[in-house]
Amino acid sequence: MTKTFLQAEWRKLAMANYSVDKKLLDKYLPPKTEIDLWNDICYVSLVGFMFKDTKVKGLKIPFHTNFEEVNLRFYVRCKDNGEWKRGVVFVKEIVPKPALTFVANTVYKENYETMSMSHSWTTSDDNLTVEYKWKKGRWNSLKVITDKNASLIKSDSEEEFITEHYWGYTKISNEKTSEYGVEHPKWEVYQTKDYSIDVDFAKIYGQEFNFLTSEKPKSVFLAEGSEIKVKDGRQI
Repeated sequence: MTKTFLQAEWRKLAMANYSVDKKLLDKYLPPKTEIDLWNDICYVSLVGFMFKDTKVKGLKIPFHTNFEEVNLRFYVRCKDNGEWKRGVVFVKEIVPKPALTFVANTVYKENYETMSMSHSWTTSDDNLTVEYKWKKGRWNSLKVITDKNASLIKSDSEEEFITEHYWGYTKISNEKTSEYGVEHPKWEVYQTKDYSIDVDFAKIYGQEFNFLTSEKPKSVFLAEGSEIKVKDGRQI
């Protein structure tokens, strides 16, 4: 049985989902994986959320239990013993703590970067507003305004495709891939009323992603999230 590396809550996941040419992702694609499409669409997602009550190997690390993360990710699948595993690959993950970046980059070969970050969750009579900000030269932001009440994600929906990839894959080299499992229940989502995205994609993610700065996402939604477990990884 695979041991648990990290336990936490992932909460208030704001997700902006863009349609892209899958060739854009070739250099990021880990060996033994292939792009996973939904209705023939290749997605990349800008995701902002909160880590809460984080424990590593069952221990809380002082000043590293509650923090923001923003990532840019895409979706893959990997065949294992004749069955497809559906997973995500991160172009970059942004966090506010240098120690998180150091461990992730050196031990797990992920592409983390430390930036100043902030978030706000506000509730009015009719709306829930969730915003994440991160600074590289200037402040970038992802904000979603939704209904106050969430509902369970529908089967075979775009929201299900985006949220239910239960494996993480990282390109270690042109021959090696790191694989780890993520466990969480099916999530609830809030109905989006409005959103705003102000991100310098070229400066943060590279010139090849510059077009996303002015691109309209195919969808934007807010998932409530849940408790999660990240299992110890292996190389494949």
